[in-house]
Amino acid sequence: MKTALRPRPAATASPAPQSQSQSQLQLQPQPRSLVTWSLDPAAYCSAHEHATRSDFARRLAVLTGCAYAGDYDGRQPYAMAPYFVPSNTVTDAGLAQAMGIAGVHDLFGGVVPHPFIATKAITHPVAGAGAPQPAGWNPRFASEIAGSALAGFSCFSRAEARRAGRTLLGAGVVRIKPVTATGGRGQVVADSTEALDRCIDAMDEADIGSHGVVIEENLERPITYSVGQVIVARMVVSYYGQQRLVRDNAGEEVYGGSDLTLVRGDFEALLAATGLAPPLRHAIDQARRYHRAVIDCYPGFFASRTNYDVAQGTGHGGTWRSGVLEQSWRVGGATGAEIAALESFHADPARERVRASTFEVYGAATVPAHAIVSYQGIDPQVGPLAKYTLLNLHADSP
Repeated sequence: MKTALRPRPAATASPAPQSQSQSQLQLQPQPRSLVTWSLDPAAYCSAHEHATRSDFARRLAVLTGCAYAGDYDGRQPYAMAPYFVPSNTVTDAGLAQAMGIAGVHDLFGGVVPHPFIATKAITHPVAGAGAPQPAGWNPRFASEIAGSALAGFSCFSRAEARRAGRTLLGAGVVRIKPVTATGGRGQVVADSTEALDRCIDAMDEADIGSHGVVIEENLERPITYSVGQVIVARMVVSYYGQQRLVRDNAGEEVYGGSDLTLVRGDFEALLAATGLAPPLRHAIDQARRYHRAVIDCYPGFFASRTNYDVAQGTGHGGTWRSGVLEQSWRVGGATGAEIAALESFHADPARERVRASTFEVYGAATVPAHAIVSYQGIDPQVGPLAKYTLLNLHADSP
């Protein structure tokens, strides 16, 4: 019996010899991909937020030597774990590990071991030993940041919020803050138990149980400082500055930008500057203590982008008060200035300090010709909006 013949390979010619330059090109590793990552379609994923995040990601790709690859696609066979620019703080350590995020050089943002750590709820204690609290809650954190936060409580039931609110009302007016809202949205000031109860009764009990609500002393005529730090491409840049408020297209008072001074180095480098006004130095120190307490109390936390809002104003009894309001370990309102400073320091290794201002302008906006624009358009949710940064390289004094 004859054996059936099998097709022979079509090509038998030897490959043409490669030049040395061609061989070197093939041996060069592919650059790491850098991607944006929408963790929660319901959060920070409006048209303007997505466009802004994409703009920042393109610029971070240049700084890190990565190849910008758009939105993360789980079906894409990446040669190695990408560098991520997530929409939110990553609140699942297991997910972070599965995505190849092991430290600060794997993302622009942060990772926390429990979801509540990424919200305002972390800032205050619960109202007593028997008060409800989420899994992973560390009561030591409140004592670690004593003196670095305003008087307040984090509550995980309506009943607890009413009790905590009444305790604080005994000293003065309170502010009720949904923990997942940003830019000051959704906050209510109450000066009586009736006003307190109306506000709490209007909240969803299940949402309070899942995320919490903050009841905090209210400040009159407050100013808000931003104190933060970024770690990108082996550069560490820290900053301080003051926030501005504006009216959005609905007439609500919201975050409108920040005026920042950014320096090479960590928080200690900020405090080493001479000529800082005592209230500003106090705000920087409070943010530094808060940041250290998170690291000490919640193992598994790490962040390459940190921002702390520190409010100062008149509190209960007319006393001057200062405290960290909340933290952000994700792309935020100051990120345009952060990246502009990183670009400046990368271009000039001798430069030690810059100033930068971010702007969020609602309605018709005239953007300066020299501005670094991250978004300008009509967002379907918020309407006309322009977001840009102005960089000042001449910042030789604090």
